[in-house]
Amino acid sequence: MSLLKSDTQLHRNSFYEASVTRPPASAALAGAHRADVVVVGGGFAGLCCALDLRAAGYSVVLLEADRVVSGASGRNGGQFIVGVASGQEPLEQQGGKALARSVWDMSLEAVALLIERVAEHQIACDLATGYLTVADRPRKARALEADAAALERDYGFSTRWLEGAALQEQIQSDRYVAATWEPVSGHLHPLKYGLGLMRAALAAGVQVFESSPVTALERGAKVTAKTATGEVQADFAVLAGNCTLPEFGPRVAPEIRSRIMPVGTYMVGTEPLPETLASSLLPANAAVCDNNFAVDYFRRSADHRLLFGGGVSYSTATPRNLAATMQQRMARVFPQLAKARLEFVWGGFVDISMNRAPDFGRIDGNVYYLQGFSGHGVALTGLAGRLVAQAIAGQAERFDVFARIQHRSFPGGRWLRTPSLVLGMAYHQLKDL
Repeated sequence: MSLLKSDTQLHRNSFYEASVTRPPASAALAGAHRADVVVVGGGFAGLCCALDLRAAGYSVVLLEADRVVSGASGRNGGQFIVGVASGQEPLEQQGGKALARSVWDMSLEAVALLIERVAEHQIACDLATGYLTVADRPRKARALEADAAALERDYGFSTRWLEGAALQEQIQSDRYVAATWEPVSGHLHPLKYGLGLMRAALAAGVQVFESSPVTALERGAKVTAKTATGEVQADFAVLAGNCTLPEFGPRVAPEIRSRIMPVGTYMVGTEPLPETLASSLLPANAAVCDNNFAVDYFRRSADHRLLFGGGVSYSTATPRNLAATMQQRMARVFPQLAKARLEFVWGGFVDISMNRAPDFGRIDGNVYYLQGFSGHGVALTGLAGRLVAQAIAGQAERFDVFARIQHRSFPGGRWLRTPSLVLGMAYHQLKDL
């Protein structure tokens, strides 16, 4: 089964899709168009980039292969988190403290920017702040405590250490022995947020075409993005399609393709729980993630469900008995939900880079790409879009901070890199056990 076909099947039973009313679909691209910038991909990064470009006076055409926010942006865990998925240590090793500090500071800015955009565009997306990182065994607790101490020492970022009764005040689960809590990160309904960004982009004058996969990109002093039924010529292109981009156009940007891999991620949503039960699980309504290699992450929804994510597929094959497996994972955290009915089971693919750091850069001077968010992109995508818009306007210093991060291709070539990744990830999961 192809990545695209599998991805389409995975999102049919999404809580997010079931809890919104989408506007009528935009028309597909037809004929020849001209713009200052063509943006490929209608997720958070593409939409935020288009918004900032319009604010700077550029004409923008945005091309989305499916529906806007139908990919990872509209299906994820809904957690916006400071930092990047790799953590700070790889950045410090590559570029020193200055590079790592710049990335950290911009990750804080990314969260603030998300909250600012929600307020500016009056997006009703159930936004709440408060974040718990939990450890399920003493060894993991020691690692968590060391990470928290390093963040406070080197970056001035304070968290609250929780054990015993203080931990139970935040999460009613005996699975965890310790946690850190911080008030900056949080959670939201990602599809409501993304559709709010689309409304703002349309109101700003961005031309949005859905069902318009880009199959070819002609480069030169001008770039031309081609679909099956039309084309857009522009001075600049922004590629924000992540791991699905090569599925439609394998030759659109072949030089960046091997630097990311698609990883399947999965979520479930319970039936609406009694409000007292839902509130007792997470009394402060924090978002939660553990610090294992293959993480569990979860939160409450505004209508009193538990939304629980966990388990990954590095082979792109959907796990068998997905609903039962996810129910078991959830019940390990909250035994009180062992009999709760799962009303929604869904998933999709995110792009990961080898070092889990974001991969931003430019090709031929006028083609920008944003990829490698590695499951940590709800906030960072918005900042990434702004950085590209600034770079196009001639202010590339902040974009180039991320462009300095070094990335390697996944080993194994086209046919062996997925099996190699499966073996490597199995090793790390065994270490967690």
